[in-house]
Amino acid sequence: MADTRGTPTSRYQRPYAVAGSLELLRGPSSGVVRLPVHLDWSGNAEYDLDAPGRIVDLYRAVLIEAASPQDLYTYLDAGMLRRLWALLWLPAQLRRAWEQQFPVLAEISRVTATA
Repeated sequence: MADTRGTPTSRYQRPYAVAGSLELLRGPSSGVVRLPVHLDWSGNAEYDLDAPGRIVDLYRAVLIEAASPQDLYTYLDAGMLRRLWALLWLPAQLRRAWEQQFPVLAEISRVTATA
């Protein structure tokens, strides 16, 4: 299937949760966090947010698996999200949804893409 521009599209678009406001993201930015099974069923759901690789992993897991904005508000921090945004590998549909809602994130992507 393709859209009117000839771009391949999918019949199924996964619904991703997007925060209503970055200011509502007041989750922890340090310490150890254990995600509930609906956000991380890997068996390695404990994240040390003081370890750079693990905080990126937590943000990616929460952004991809969040069932509702409440999951985002509980586990993500707005300032940390802005700092990590360019480092996060995310599905294009998810990144696009967040960048449409928050132009500041789109600007971060634009600046880092040209750097």
